[in-house]
Amino acid sequence: MIAESVAAQFDVPGRLVALRTIGAGNVNDTYRVIFRTVFSEEQFILQRINKSVFKDPPAVMRNMKIVTDHAHRRIESEADQTDRIWQLPRVIPSLDGKDYVVDSKGEYWRALSLISSSTNYDKVTEPEHAAEAGRVLGYFQRIISDLSADELVDTLPGFHIAPSYLDAYDKVITTQGAQNRLSGVSEAKRLAKFVEQRRNMVHILEDAKTSGELQLRPIHGDPKITNVMIDNFTGKGTAIVDLDTVKPGLIHYDFGDAVRSGCNPAGEETSDLSGVFLDLHLFEALVKGYLTEAKDFLTEADRRYLFDSVRLIAFELGLRFFTDYLAGDVYFKVGHEGQNLNRARVQFALCESIEAREGKMRAILDRYI
Repeated sequence: MIAESVAAQFDVPGRLVALRTIGAGNVNDTYRVIFRTVFSEEQFILQRINKSVFKDPPAVMRNMKIVTDHAHRRIESEADQTDRIWQLPRVIPSLDGKDYVVDSKGEYWRALSLISSSTNYDKVTEPEHAAEAGRVLGYFQRIISDLSADELVDTLPGFHIAPSYLDAYDKVITTQGAQNRLSGVSEAKRLAKFVEQRRNMVHILEDAKTSGELQLRPIHGDPKITNVMIDNFTGKGTAIVDLDTVKPGLIHYDFGDAVRSGCNPAGEETSDLSGVFLDLHLFEALVKGYLTEAKDFLTEADRRYLFDSVRLIAFELGLRFFTDYLAGDVYFKVGHEGQNLNRARVQFALCESIEAREGKMRAILDRYI
């Protein structure tokens, strides 16, 4: 097995005892690896980097190493002033000193330290959990806020750039396949009208970036709730994982995605739209936790666009799902016909709920800012 031979090429003491597949494997092949010496045990995460998503694996690893090294120094310097032990995975070097191993087929692999005695969850079920998720994201953003974005490479060009997704949609919708789906499925027609009604808000973050109101910073890039680790003993957030996507970006991409994934109790795959809504109790808890850590480094302009980021990220993801449905399901994995259409329905329903709650959401943000 290739993974076993690759695991032995990283600088971890002992001999291989077990190698087990973990996670759903939507992007990278991921394993938990156990090594043992005569007196200890070492466990770590081994992943094959998906080159179809990450075109430049060495750049991905450079970004990850720069961010984690910087974050570890900040965590250590503040350790005596915090109410918990904050953690972040460490990049484990290969035996030849690199941050990755290339196997016989030209595939790139990395090894990361395991965040032990902690659990991640598929959904936020209570305000306390939302508050911890918000605090973990705010803390991560804060400790890397003094790292120049110029030190990082944009390993996912176009990611979270909403106008680019709208351009892609406009190209796809003119194809014969897309027209066939629109003419044959009434729900697809409804979603197309939904998109048309919201074209004017798609450029809001990019325009603010272009004007200089908002600045590029290092961001996580994918801070969904499943990437937040909760300490099994204390119940407090302890780490954020899956750092493939760290790159220069707007902190609003992270905040908006955290709210989108954490404050909709129904999740992304439900078929019952009546259960899809922005839970204000979860939102307030997440905002309070986030701003506990992030308040001091956010600028006035940063704060002004927080609501807009939540609305936009929900719309953006719905647009991506809808575009993929119209294109014939060429990007997102699907298990059945119409799954991407339903995913789009969910995100657009969430976007509508966010719009309906704008006044209350802005009031909550103002309360904690």
